[in-house]
Amino acid sequence: MKNYLYNCRITSIVSLYLLLGLVFLGGSTTGVYGQTTQVKGRISDQKTNEPIPFVNVSVVGTTQGVQADVNGNYTLTISNVGAGKIQFSSVGYRSVQKAFKVNATQTIYIKLQSTTQNLSEVVVKGKKEKYRNKDNPAVTLIRKVIEHKDDNRKESLDFYQYEKYEKLQLDLSNIDEAYKNKKIFKNFQFIFDNLDTAKLTGKVSLPLYLKETVADVYYRKNPKEEKSYIKGEKKVGLEQFLDNDGMGAYLNRMYEEVNIYDNNISLLSQQFISPISPLSPTFYRFVILDTLQFQQIKCIKLGFSPRNQADFAFVGNMLVALDSSYAVRQISMGVPKNINLNFVADMSIEQEFQPTEQQFLMLSKDEISIEFNLFKTENSRGVIGKRAVSYRNYRLNTPINQSYFKPIQKNVLVENALSQGDDFWEKARHSQLSKVESNIYAMADSIQQVPAFKRFMTVAGLLMFGYHDFGKFEIGPVNTFYSFNPVEGFRLRLGGRTMAKLNPRLYFETYLAYGFKDERWKGYAGVTYNLGKNSIYQFPNHYLRFSYQDEVRIPGQELQFVQEDNFLLSFKRGVNDKMTYNKIVRVDYRKESRSGISYELGFKHLTQEAAGSLSFERATDTEGLYIKDKDLTSTEFSFNLRFAPNEQFYQGKNYRIPIINKYPILQARYSLGVANFLKGDYNYHNLTLRANKRFFLSPIGFTDVTAEAGKIWGTVPYPLLMIHRANQSYSYQLESYNLMNFLEFVSDQYAGIFVDHYFNGFFFNKIPLLKKLKLREIITIKALYGSLSDRNNPAYNESLYRFAVDEQGRSLTYQLNNGPYLEASVGIGNILKFFRVDLVKRLTYLDNPNVSEYGIRGRFKLDF
Repeated sequence: MKNYLYNCRITSIVSLYLLLGLVFLGGSTTGVYGQTTQVKGRISDQKTNEPIPFVNVSVVGTTQGVQADVNGNYTLTISNVGAGKIQFSSVGYRSVQKAFKVNATQTIYIKLQSTTQNLSEVVVKGKKEKYRNKDNPAVTLIRKVIEHKDDNRKESLDFYQYEKYEKLQLDLSNIDEAYKNKKIFKNFQFIFDNLDTAKLTGKVSLPLYLKETVADVYYRKNPKEEKSYIKGEKKVGLEQFLDNDGMGAYLNRMYEEVNIYDNNISLLSQQFISPISPLSPTFYRFVILDTLQFQQIKCIKLGFSPRNQADFAFVGNMLVALDSSYAVRQISMGVPKNINLNFVADMSIEQEFQPTEQQFLMLSKDEISIEFNLFKTENSRGVIGKRAVSYRNYRLNTPINQSYFKPIQKNVLVENALSQGDDFWEKARHSQLSKVESNIYAMADSIQQVPAFKRFMTVAGLLMFGYHDFGKFEIGPVNTFYSFNPVEGFRLRLGGRTMAKLNPRLYFETYLAYGFKDERWKGYAGVTYNLGKNSIYQFPNHYLRFSYQDEVRIPGQELQFVQEDNFLLSFKRGVNDKMTYNKIVRVDYRKESRSGISYELGFKHLTQEAAGSLSFERATDTEGLYIKDKDLTSTEFSFNLRFAPNEQFYQGKNYRIPIINKYPILQARYSLGVANFLKGDYNYHNLTLRANKRFFLSPIGFTDVTAEAGKIWGTVPYPLLMIHRANQSYSYQLESYNLMNFLEFVSDQYAGIFVDHYFNGFFFNKIPLLKKLKLREIITIKALYGSLSDRNNPAYNESLYRFAVDEQGRSLTYQLNNGPYLEASVGIGNILKFFRVDLVKRLTYLDNPNVSEYGIRGRFKLDF
């Protein structure tokens, strides 16, 4: 089964919005539904008009309040308070009180007067004081925090264990009366019976998704390892439309655990510089805001914000204990308004630390809220994601049985964890669900029965995933219904497959295609027997598949996640009429496990027939005279081993998206070609090795590295050699050579490396006008080393097919005997938030015919 995907993150992000698909049918809001008191505005210096960061904004006589952000902006939502006043206070300024209107949304701009007189301002109309680290007490303090952070982080303990309860919730934000009364919601007004007020925005929200997890966490320092045993997991069931497990995994990746003592903090698949990283004095500004008592400990309130507002860094404040520990007792932070981050309108991270019985500080409060908004405007609707974690049963420095650390995977799913009943959850929850939270499960079940919702999800699924769901079977993918190429000309295709509703054990898939130029039918038929507990479209897979395919393909074209008859890939540069008709009989056994180890056993019988201007020609005794073979047959047995620790996927209808993390992915594949068995023509051995790894290099982005190598033993013609992956489309392919021609290079042993570095706007963010576009820089280098032994070179072995030639008889296929093939590119990403353009330069083998030294390639890439 082929994969189909334009870009892995496109579908992951869109799937998150697809869950809340109905929300965007109503456009922007015009008012807030319900009676809410909300005050917002900006606080600035009375004399300089500069914004004052971190001003305390509170309702007089109550505990309700917020803190202004680095730009002096604030939003305060007030509840259960009649007429009153709001106080604005900050160290070094006179406090101001202003009255507010009840049950109304209002804007109040505040100017504060400084309580200090700057002598230089009296004598001279002086310069604005420049921020500097030298002689700055706030910087001196943060350096003390950094100096002591290894002692204060929980990983300094020899052992720890605790129970963790986590809630992950998604809400639609900014619900108003006009939206509620739209026609599309006529048949399911009941969803609006569960409205809530979002703490992050103060706006009315509609909860639609909830996931709960209870786990026991075990840690040892030597050798360093942490395991999480998930005892219970419960989430809103939308399996009919989405991969619930995959979406849960993707949300976990976006809302990773925040450890402020780490140098870099991973959120939204990005790396942020921690305010207590050794690099923080270089990338942050620090200011002492106040001195106060917290948990009977004297603390300094330390404010921080990034020097460059577009960088991946935080803004907020922390309470630092004024004792010998210099430990962080509380931290509250978000992101600057102008950060180079897509679709994130607001973020709040709050953590508190309390001493355990052993007097070591451990987390007692851990909450993250993020507002996702396509337009990032005040009145547009968006999605609020909230992650709240509570902890109990801490045991520190007590030896832990080593058996807990034996599993390979970091997160271990305990038996029956996904099917725990109500009795378990009543006892396992650290606090009971609110009425609104409890209603989410019932509402999700009800909404799936509404015909309007089903129709919307069906249409959205067709547009995004390419299949039309008829319940027991599906038709698609629609992007392959029409395409064209030089051999087939105009091509039509229609296909479909059965689903688990028809038979959870047996799955059938087929398609039929016809080329109007070659006047040939092509097609595929496959049957899969499911040996696992879940659908074959869910991870982990365990199945046995039998298939037959009659299809045309371009030798050396291996597209990542995209089917070759995708309409958009019908457009190619140069001549590409050298193809083969392939008849393939396959038997595949696949076994995956959550440990990250998977393997495949395969049998393949392949008959290749030259098509278009390609021909399989052997030399004769007469010089310059060749005879043509009709076809080439190979019979092959294979074994594929893959190790991907802690890997998770978003599993779609006909694709699988890896959720990239810091762990490597290692693969090995061995194939044995057998002659004289089912008419196989050649004996050979083929071994390929492959490794992928992402390296996070915050603050300068991250690097993706793929290395591969392979060797073929035996004597085989070039269609069975390694035909290196070329790309003649205008789409930028990550793991193909974008300026290499099809069939240009072959090898029987090779090694290659792909290095892509994403700067995430590190340079563009520092250019005043350019940084507003939020562009991101990418550089790539691709290198390929290879060689061809004389036994597999038709120049030395005339029993083999000669290499492909053009109309003049010039060879179009070469060996890499003059050093490596090199290709480099410079790209600009995040254009309009979804597009990437690369200028590609070919560095070697420029004398080969019909090659381009430069090329411009594009790629759709939606990202945070």
